[in-house]
Parts: sequence; structure tokens; C-alpha cells
Amino acid sequence: MKPTLLVLAAGMGSRYGGLKQIDPMGPSGETILDYSVFDALRAGFGKVVFIIRPDFEKDFRERIAAKFAGRIDVGFAFQTIDQLPAGFSVPAGREKPWGTTHAILCARDAVETPFAVINADDFYGQDSYAVLARHLQSLDACSTDYSMVGFTLKHTLSEHGTVARGVCQTDASGRLTDIQELTKISKLPSGAEHRGEDGSAVSLTGEEPVSMNMWGFTPAIFPQLAADFDAFLRAKGNEMKSEAYIPMSVGNLIRAGQATCQVLRTDSAWFGVTYREDKPVVQASILRQVQSGAYPASLWS
Repeated sequence: MKPTLLVLAAGMGSRYGGLKQIDPMGPSGETILDYSVFDALRAGFGKVVFIIRPDFEKDFRERIAAKFAGRIDVGFAFQTIDQLPAGFSVPAGREKPWGTTHAILCARDAVETPFAVINADDFYGQDSYAVLARHLQSLDACSTDYSMVGFTLKHTLSEHGTVARGVCQTDASGRLTDIQELTKISKLPSGAEHRGEDGSAVSLTGEEPVSMNMWGFTPAIFPQLAADFDAFLRAKGNEMKSEAYIPMSVGNLIRAGQATCQVLRTDSAWFGVTYREDKPVVQASILRQVQSGAYPASLWS
């Protein structure tokens, strides 16, 4: 059975001001999401499920998903702030979504096969989808041998501000032993630096493997994430801006001995628009990929 691609798109409206801000990046007007679906198709994925906010379903279907009709099976899942386990409620005044762990849980009824998880606005590259698809195709639906595509930190930083990255530690066999979500990493001439909420600094070499939220799971992850999210809500559910990040949840599962996670290394380059100033850099990077023959000048013609 072909794996499924799960696309985290629910937060795109708040990040870029709505679907009008999903900018063309390719030479024929392609968005980053176009390249993601194109790469997934040629890697052997059989379905794509978009996790979106209900308020821009119509625009998303018409302007983005319609172009994939007839090429790949398309599904949708919807993330809303009030989709919480029994016994929990949204604190008064909270508007921020609950994070990527919650987003994936919102798609549990739309996924039946081993599946990949990606961000809608990150360019991961052809080889990343190929190595992840091979791992997923080797699993059955009950396996808890998960995976993550690991990128090199220095290749994922922005010249224009801080970024959030899941910094990974692995054992001798390449399995993930711990992952720490660092939310304010700055690029330095000699590497990188993270500043904690208390102002403390942690130096980084830039060579660390990091998660860019490109994961491989099976449906066995859903009850595990549900339990982890329940624990998160008990501890931080009354905070206005707390979020349950999938790297943190996977780290919790590994420490509890409930799962393993292979870090899959890739030669693919990662591109992303964290800041608007990153856009021309990403456009130039994609153009070089097209000129090298990695992608056609027009993806869907």
C-alpha cells in the first residue's frame, strides 16, 4: 500500500496573512507546496491529506488542491482550537492553535497507511521524499519504528532573524535518542546560537542534525500522540501561548521506550521562507534546481 503525505497547512493563514500570501516561487508560478506534491508523487506516495483551518477551505480547494485532481488522491482534515479531549476546554482569551501534535491528531480519521508529515511552506527536495518513502513502504501499520529526515542546522538558518529547530542527538546506529526544540536560534559567522527565555545562550556548531518537521509515522502513533497531548494539556493547557510540538512528543515517546525513530540523512537542500526577506533566496535556489534538470520549468503542464 502506498504511503500518505500529511501536509501541515492549518497555520498558514495566520503566518502569512491568508492564502493570498502563499507566494509563487517557481519559474511558472509554482508554490513550494506544488513542489512538495510533485516530489511525493514521483517518490511513490498515493494520497495527500491537507490539514487546514475550516475558514479557508473553499479558497484552498479552488486555488491549491484543484490542480492535483486526477494526479493523486486528495483528502482534508480540519484543525480548530476547540478540538480537545473530554474534560478539557479552551482557556478564555486563547486564540493560538495548539501546535503540530494537535494538528496531526486532527487528521487521524483521514489516514490508514504509513504516512509522512511535512510543513506546507518548506521545500524539502526530491531525495528527502525518496528516502522517507522507502522507509515507510517497509513498515506495516502497527510498527512504532518511526523516522525523521535530518537536515544540517547550518543549511536551515536565516540571515534575517531567529528560527525554531528541533536539534537532534543520535546513537551509533543513527536512531534518535533525544530532540530538543530550540525556538530562537540565530546564525553566527562561526556557527549558531540559541537564546533561552531567560536570556541564557547555548552555542551550536551548525553541524547538528535538525528536524524540519519531515517525519515518517504509522497509524500506531495516533493513540500515543493522544496520550501525550492529554499530558501536555494537564501541564500547560491553561497557558495562553503554549503549544505541543511534534518533536517534543516524539522525544517523549522515545524516552518512555514506546517508539524508535531512525534519522534518515539526505543530500537534499532545504529551503524555507521564515521571513519575507528570505523569498528571493528561495526563488533563486529553486531556479537553480530547475536549471540543473531536477524539476521541469512548468510542473503541471
